[in-house]
Amino acid sequence: MKITYHGHSVLHVETGSSSIWIDPFLTYNGLCSANPDEVKADVILLTHGHNDHVGDTIDIAKRTGALVVAPFELAEHLEKKGLKTHPMHIGGAREFDWGKVKFTQAFHGSSFTEEDGTTVYTGMPAGILLTVNNKTIYHAGDTALFSDMKMIGERNSIDAAFLPIGDNFTMGPEDAVDAASWINAKLTVPIHFNTFPVIKQDARAFVDKLKVPGRVLESGETIFI
Repeated sequence: MKITYHGHSVLHVETGSSSIWIDPFLTYNGLCSANPDEVKADVILLTHGHNDHVGDTIDIAKRTGALVVAPFELAEHLEKKGLKTHPMHIGGAREFDWGKVKFTQAFHGSSFTEEDGTTVYTGMPAGILLTVNNKTIYHAGDTALFSDMKMIGERNSIDAAFLPIGDNFTMGPEDAVDAASWINAKLTVPIHFNTFPVIKQDARAFVDKLKVPGRVLESGETIFI
């Protein structure tokens, strides 16, 4: 599994047969150099409805025909916009021909702001466990620290965990260190930091405090698991 980080919470997962994007916030993401008009996508996975996570989903999915997998209310909202969606919800898992998705809980909010300023409620936020060819990644989405992360770590053999560290809107570095210990992934990578001044963090200082293996990925950097 090839995973490329594109700043903020954006992951591009390439499995050899499928191109999967998680939370493709590209256009207004100052850390991202990926061009939404050129990216290839078979699947888009969304953690919640905030615009800095839905990002370019609508344009990419309309251009590529990608399947959008999202929490029920968000999937329903995007389906009304003409996208091909598969609704899921927290605790639910689904085997697709390109991999297995399970949504976990996340403690945050979820709403989508339309171009006219209207705010649409998009259900509960979530984290994502994605398993492809016996390799599992955990994208925590936007979340506070919560004790059931221990259970997520105990019940899953996680190869790479992507955890928000930005603080203010999500858990900060101190809480994320505890989260990483509980999840106990083979590799922990910080996300959701430095995109905006209010979430500026020293990611390398965070990794240095980890009691499990960790690595800072620069935007555009790739790992293989």
